[in-house]
Amino acid sequence: MPNQSASLTHAKLVAAMFMWGGTWIAGRVVAQELAAPLAAPAIRFLIAGLALAGFALASEGRIPRPHSGAEWGAVTGLALTGIFVYALCFFYGLKHVTAGRGALVVALTPVLVALGAWLSGQERMNTLKLGGVAIATLGCLTVIGNGNPLALLRGEVGIGEWLILGCALCWSAYTFIGRKATKTLTPLAATLWASLLGAGMIGLTALALGGINLADWSWRVWASVLFLAIGGTALAFTWFADGVRRIGAAKASVFVNLVPVFAVLQAAALLDERLGLPVLAGGLLVIAGVWLTTHVAERGTTRGDARVQETIDREISHVRVR
Repeated sequence: MPNQSASLTHAKLVAAMFMWGGTWIAGRVVAQELAAPLAAPAIRFLIAGLALAGFALASEGRIPRPHSGAEWGAVTGLALTGIFVYALCFFYGLKHVTAGRGALVVALTPVLVALGAWLSGQERMNTLKLGGVAIATLGCLTVIGNGNPLALLRGEVGIGEWLILGCALCWSAYTFIGRKATKTLTPLAATLWASLLGAGMIGLTALALGGINLADWSWRVWASVLFLAIGGTALAFTWFADGVRRIGAAKASVFVNLVPVFAVLQAAALLDERLGLPVLAGGLLVIAGVWLTTHVAERGTTRGDARVQETIDREISHVRVR
């Protein structure tokens, strides 16, 4: 039945957002329990890459792979920005910043993407989008400053906040590289090979730093790594990709705004994190600004601008491997 199918699609999208929100809780557990946490994302992305390869075999009968040097270069760029450097910022940032605050900061990413598209001449800026950028930026500064929006500008924030902000910048770069990669590769192929290459990069770094001692990992760390790989990457990606196929990228990407909400709720329930009202207010400003920038403003664009906006939405959300 059409209505049942639509309801199931929406339920899967909400579940995918729930799992992406949970990656912040799992990441916080790993970051707090391991002095050198890089072995965890190495294993995570290795498992995720293998799971995606299995999914490709089951759904397509083969494992897609890049062929040209340009395709391999794009996939390597994805692995470097969205997996390797992102993992460094993510896990070391979560040593100093709570999961809920971190998720609210990274929620700014679509606004950074819109700004990048405007500055590079790929998208026009209008009053609604500019207002969304301003609102989201104010909210992000409030979250980073733990309630004080001027803290970052005054240099009163720590290394953790800078690293989490680096996550948003890395994901923005990943988005633009992903646009190039998915001109000739499917999102599944791009994610699969980026995951495997990223796992190799992180694993070599972990070996160089001497941070691999799996015997000392607690069940909480192992459970977190398995959740990050299977739930937060392979399963959530599959459900989100299915949602994009069934209802379109623009509608599916609306659900991404639930990720920081779920992250804050799960952090409160599972990690006993309590964010102050100013931080929560800043988070609401981020979400409102993102909504205004990437969705509401689209209604006032020209037909050509709407096509550009949908391309940006697709590339923002086609692979949330964090």
